Amino acid sequence: MKTRKSIVKRFKITKTGKVLRRATGQDHYRAKKSGNKIRATRKWVHVSKPLAKKIKKLLHG
Repeated sequence: MKTRKSIVKRFKITKTGKVLRRATGQDHYRAKKSGNKIRATRKWVHVSKPLAKKIKKLLHG
């Protein structure tokens, strides 16, 4: 099974095997959000375990 390139671009796997994704809410409607909220969306966020399992399967085949 080939690696899903779209998944590779969107997710990152840590050394311990956790899956990270970018926080949502970065594209538009930012004027009404506070500075703290905008800065918080720059960070990577952990993915839930069931979803992480599916993502790893798509990454590694």
